[in-house]
Amino acid sequence: MDSLPDALVQYILSQMNNAKDVASCTCVSKKWKDSMPYLKSLYFPRNLFDNLTGGDSLDNIVRQMISSIVRLEELVVYCPFSSAGLRSWLSLLGPSLRNLELRMDNIVEDQSCMDSSSKLDCIRATWNLESLKLWGVLMTYSPKWDTFQKLRDLQIVGAKLENHALSDVLCACPNLKNLLLLGCEGLRYVSIELPQLEQCKLDFYGLGNCSLSLTAAKLESLEVQGCSWVRVCETQCLRNLSISNNSGRVYMVDFGRLVALESLSIRGVQWCWEAISKMLQMASEVKHLYMKVEFTGDFDALLPFPEIDFVDFFNSHPKLQKFDIHGAMFAALCQKNSLKNLDWKFVIPSLEEVVITVRSPLNAEQKIGTLESLVKYGKNLKKMVIKILQMKSSHSSADDFFEEICCFRHINRKIVSIE
Repeated sequence: MDSLPDALVQYILSQMNNAKDVASCTCVSKKWKDSMPYLKSLYFPRNLFDNLTGGDSLDNIVRQMISSIVRLEELVVYCPFSSAGLRSWLSLLGPSLRNLELRMDNIVEDQSCMDSSSKLDCIRATWNLESLKLWGVLMTYSPKWDTFQKLRDLQIVGAKLENHALSDVLCACPNLKNLLLLGCEGLRYVSIELPQLEQCKLDFYGLGNCSLSLTAAKLESLEVQGCSWVRVCETQCLRNLSISNNSGRVYMVDFGRLVALESLSIRGVQWCWEAISKMLQMASEVKHLYMKVEFTGDFDALLPFPEIDFVDFFNSHPKLQKFDIHGAMFAALCQKNSLKNLDWKFVIPSLEEVVITVRSPLNAEQKIGTLESLVKYGKNLKKMVIKILQMKSSHSSADDFFEEICCFRHINRKIVSIE
């Protein structure tokens, strides 16, 4: 390193970001120490100050390192800090900071709501932020933020929120392109209006009874977990859509025309059949369909899927290339009359890959017939994976069914595999 030009040494050292490494480098030589002010990013790991000795507080150490840097653009702090410390750091950085990531730890620590709000209020000093990531947030009061005009990426992970507080946060970030709310609880009704939003992932923790209303004309990708009611008004750009509810029921879905939709995933324990049927109708242009819903039924009664006509289903989804089906949906395609409309003119034009999860040997004859029809009429089918999952039966029918599956696989061994 000593033989390298000063400019090159400065460039190499400026690529560091771990605070421990930065502190070590300042002790090597004056040349190395003089390069530290040109750092662009600084990262303080969770356990960095676990063995801290001496009189200086953690907040002061972080402040000293930050104050020595000319123009810091990214700050990531996972170690504990106080609201006073955060305020002093951000007042030094001001307009230079572009990316800020903080582990707040307001949920697990015994801290007052006022201290939580104070930490959030400090963020207003960094008005040129382009990306903000917060972990472990208690947000029962609206933070005192001005408008972040340049903020494009907002991520909140592990949070207790009130509806009005989240609404005010989103109003302060009108130009978001990416929004992630992961593991958030305390919300019952969420309304989002963001004209520039392109990527959105929402994961609501709790009873699965949250309601979502979303308006975003440029939305391209949407993942929602934990909602019973989902309404998205403008969907002409939506290409990827995933809706799941692991705790409650999905009662209603309401979307505009899904003309650009390429990938659809619907998952959960129970969906109302009207919601499933409406979703499949709106997604007629979909190329990749993933379905893992165990039961239907409007209320407490868990009901199986009604019979689905094999021909009607594939005629309604002519662009379908990959189909991932789990137990209930596959069983609905294997009912007594599901194959009644098959004739020599029928063809599945685009299907290339199908993954089928089978959990029961019931209706074995119809299931084998459906598998054979997929191979026979899927003219472009290249791969079929049959997953035998948790099949519980003491009856010999389970062995007989598995034997038939193995025979089917042997006949179509170039395409079919069993897991």
